[in-house]
Amino acid sequence: MHHCREKEIVRTDHAPKAIGPYSVGVKASHFVFTAGQIGLIPETGTIITGGVEAETRQALTNVRAILEEAGTSLEQVVKTTVFLMDMNDFARMNAVYGEFFTANPPARSAVQVAGLPKGALVEIEAVALVPCEGHHE
Repeated sequence: MHHCREKEIVRTDHAPKAIGPYSVGVKASHFVFTAGQIGLIPETGTIITGGVEAETRQALTNVRAILEEAGTSLEQVVKTTVFLMDMNDFARMNAVYGEFFTANPPARSAVQVAGLPKGALVEIEAVALVPCEGHHE
């Protein structure tokens, strides 16, 4: 029987680089855990303009890039956490979020926080199932 590695660091050029003592993603057993992603454009390191919708789209695009580097996808996400600067942005965030999770969406928590890095309006992290090597999806 094929076993997954216990802990593997995920690195990708398609999501913003870690700017501290953390990894953008960690594979552990059959799961990958992403670091929280804000609406940073990987190529420029700046937050995308256009408000919470644009930031949500970019944050989830960054999450997707990390998951794909880890050998999985948004379809395999089991849990997300959404951090909002303002709960009044929930409906706008949710509309964009729904474009990324169209069927069988993951469990989710959404909370309002006192602050996010770089003045971001939203930050999103995810936990996803990773199909083991040697298994077919």
